[in-house]
Amino acid sequence: MSEGSGSKGCMVAVVWLVLLAILGGAVWIFYTKPRDEQLNQATGSSSQYTHEVTIAADLFSGYAVLRSAQMRDNLKASGIRLTMEDDKADYGARLEALEDGDVQMAVYTIDSLLMAGAKAGGFPASIVMVIDETKGADAVLAFKDAVASLQDLDDPDARFVLTPSSPSEFLARVVKSHFKLPNLSGDWMIEADGAADVLKKMKAANRSDKMAYVLWEPQVSQARQLTGVEVILDSSRIKGLIVDVLVARRQYLRDHPDKVRAVVEAYSRAAHHYRSQPNGFAALVKSDDPSLTEAEAKSLVNGIQWKNTLENYTYFGLVRGASAGGLPGLEDMISDVTEILIKTGALGSDPLGGQQSSLYFDQVLAGMKVDNFHPANRMNLIDGLGQGTGDLQSVRTNAHLGALSDSQWSTLQSVGDLDVPSIGFRRGSAAISLSSEHELKRLKRMLDSFPTFYLRVIGQARAVGDPAANRRLAKSRAESVVMFLKGEGVGKNRIRTEAATAASRSGSAQSVRFELGQVPY
Repeated sequence: MSEGSGSKGCMVAVVWLVLLAILGGAVWIFYTKPRDEQLNQATGSSSQYTHEVTIAADLFSGYAVLRSAQMRDNLKASGIRLTMEDDKADYGARLEALEDGDVQMAVYTIDSLLMAGAKAGGFPASIVMVIDETKGADAVLAFKDAVASLQDLDDPDARFVLTPSSPSEFLARVVKSHFKLPNLSGDWMIEADGAADVLKKMKAANRSDKMAYVLWEPQVSQARQLTGVEVILDSSRIKGLIVDVLVARRQYLRDHPDKVRAVVEAYSRAAHHYRSQPNGFAALVKSDDPSLTEAEAKSLVNGIQWKNTLENYTYFGLVRGASAGGLPGLEDMISDVTEILIKTGALGSDPLGGQQSSLYFDQVLAGMKVDNFHPANRMNLIDGLGQGTGDLQSVRTNAHLGALSDSQWSTLQSVGDLDVPSIGFRRGSAAISLSSEHELKRLKRMLDSFPTFYLRVIGQARAVGDPAANRRLAKSRAESVVMFLKGEGVGKNRIRTEAATAASRSGSAQSVRFELGQVPY
């Protein structure tokens, strides 16, 4: 046989093999596979689920309701399968997963959402619900001999030991933005790998160093057991800043608003279920993280406030006036958080361009309110329920600060001086300049974020001329400021005027100082 004939035979064989492979594939696709599928259908059952939603989150105990059996069962009743995806608190990857459609919903703190969106150059998701607010689960602690108040951190050698990209970092940024710490170094953070690592560094530290340690539960409770350690500030003293929200991918929200609403309602019912059980949240958190002791679970739960339906209506501007209980609106919360991030250098500018309302969608909750949704009633048909907002638990507010006696004012623990630009007065008088009224209105918003603190307004005057007259002028200036703040709505019980002894001849002495004080922990 010639060489050409052999080559031709090989080519024919290859062609036949290809044809046989194609034929075999066609038989499998058009006969065998359909037959197998028909057999599977004939001997299987219909799925209980008609839809699946994936929510990205991390293992923070505040998200335990999302991971709960009650949440899954509530969604299962609506034919929705819930999948929780743990991304180890990688907020950038979380936003990318939303952008790509790998997940439909996710959880963020407001600050982490702003940071992730700014870095990505856009916000592919919109807030649809407020989940919780930290109320003591995060705290700034220090050795009292070195740092008795936040003002002691006004030192080039002072540092915050914290976990980056966490609520602890943001709590430290709240301190840095709101308190007068001009001497704090630009290199003010020492990074740690989680609260346990912060606690480890705290135990090994030189106790005379000006260090503040920012932790979360259960390490906060563990740190408080160390000799000489005190809480300088915790998140129970702050309102509307360290808040967790549920977001939905914008395309998913547009195409499946009913599914997003089903998730929000399922969550509301699950949270209501655990809230209504004795120690329900503590038991949930303990089952979610078996490594916690019962005491640690209870302490952790005491530091988290899971938001109810009426509070969500209020945050989204659907309930206003007296019924709102003084809760801030989501638009103002986003604005305040943005300002803190810009002031502390985390952001260079506002990534929303002043359009804070573009970051949340109120129509899901608005629909629930119109339909008289009640979390205790799956079908919304129980007599007497859903007839107005009074049946949706209540808006929880901070207790009003009571009046203090002179001796009680003298025993308040100093927290620190608020960072307010020098308040201007007309020369030699107590009349507030028009340019300073804006700063006092900004101060009122700062006080709203610190609702449990008392405020000393300390008047100052230059050490020029008659000391008694200077003292009277300093007192008058403080009283003018207090009168203005009361007119803006600051409670009279939480504010007191004082006059500082004139000690400087400089123009900077012609102002007032704002010192926060608290009843000791």
